[in-house]
Amino acid sequence: QVQVVESGGGLVQAGGSLRLSCAASGSIFRIDLMGWYRQAPGMQRETVATITRSGTATYAASVKGRFTIARDDAANTMYLQMNNLKPEDTAVYYCNARGLYMSRSPFNSWGQGTQVTVSS
Repeated sequence: QVQVVESGGGLVQAGGSLRLSCAASGSIFRIDLMGWYRQAPGMQRETVATITRSGTATYAASVKGRFTIARDDAANTMYLQMNNLKPEDTAVYYCNARGLYMSRSPFNSWGQGTQVTVSS
């Protein structure tokens, strides 16, 4: 089993910053894609940012220029640097990791979610 653990959420004022982290562990051969997803009250879950094994990053239009996604492959860890936060960024943020087990079978694992609240 591959376990994914998020950290870094919290409450900040508009214009502030947070850095989310997501660490994957278990019988991992490689991670092919990691991504951040969020769900706000009354809203559909949306993709915030993803990064492929090749290093290609994608961002939702609403966060482009403010958020940066990065990977540390040696640590099987992904980060989301969130700058100039806005109240509309308030949501539960979820981490997802896809890849291959050591057996070369695929995995697709989700974290428990971390709350980000932006005031004002």
